[in-house]
Amino acid sequence: MNLLATLLKGSKSMPRLRMLTCSLLAALLLSFATASANAQFSGPGVKSPVPADTGTPTTDAALLHPANRSIYLTPGDLVTVHIFGSLDYTPVVRVSLDETIQLPLIGIVSVKGLTVQQAETLIATKLRTSGMYVDPQVSIQVTESTNGVITVAGEAHAVIPASSERRLLEVLSAAGGLPPNASHTLTIDRPGVDKPLVVDLGNDPMHSREVNIPLYPGDTVVISRVGVVYMLGEFKTPGVIPIQQNSPLTLLQATSVAGGTLYAGKFQDLRIIRTVDSKRTFVQVDVRRVMLGKDPDPILQADDIVYLPTSALKSAVVSGGLNLLISVANLAVISARY
Repeated sequence: MNLLATLLKGSKSMPRLRMLTCSLLAALLLSFATASANAQFSGPGVKSPVPADTGTPTTDAALLHPANRSIYLTPGDLVTVHIFGSLDYTPVVRVSLDETIQLPLIGIVSVKGLTVQQAETLIATKLRTSGMYVDPQVSIQVTESTNGVITVAGEAHAVIPASSERRLLEVLSAAGGLPPNASHTLTIDRPGVDKPLVVDLGNDPMHSREVNIPLYPGDTVVISRVGVVYMLGEFKTPGVIPIQQNSPLTLLQATSVAGGTLYAGKFQDLRIIRTVDSKRTFVQVDVRRVMLGKDPDPILQADDIVYLPTSALKSAVVSGGLNLLISVANLAVISARY
């Protein structure tokens, strides 16, 4: 630096050098400002979030806890027919694809849409009207059933064997539990029930007994996906954050889960990017003002993208570009002396 000062002192063109140095410094600072000020998105601001329609939880106790849940016969079931007091009539038959069975003495019997109890009554009636038995007491035993499972679909996949009643939490545990991005509102499709059952597991363990409803063979538990927020840019741990059911997620909460902001972030230019009707929109937020309580804390919606861009000036400082600024500033100071 002393050599540079000596050269500058002896130079006859100092005004020109001083002007050139100042121009270089101004251009450098302007380039930092320009690089960090270019917007990448445009659009209207954030609107109030609209909760997703997950369905109204079923409250009818007769549906959630049926007293006597009937088992329906389905194609492929292997059944044994018994008549009380008669050891000679014990045919073992399989329900065909057209939902019929063929029995001795009475021939083909349609069991389409029938429960085991209804099929027992139908077979007893046919045996009585055919004159084979006076008052037969028929019982049907399902020894093998293709429908003897409970299916878990959606965000978790499993086929759980179920020859009789099983509990919801037991089935979910056997399926590996709920994944992090799974909704706590479940839909259960049950044969013989017109509308799906909607069960809200909630987040309170004291509520578990109420939602641990019985499940039966043939039931299908559908686990939907809960919304997520994508954290990009200058966060300590950028990634995907699930939105908890019935609990709003704010910008500061998401920032905290992402480990906080990094020094190189351009705090006054944080963008919340949202897709509305296939159109991408964004709003610009000063996250530092939000942290200080000077601006409201925005509520995020499912599939929002929170992007914290990099400040070119801060990035230059972090990566060692500060040495360049110091050198230019020293050059400007030296030139100003002569």
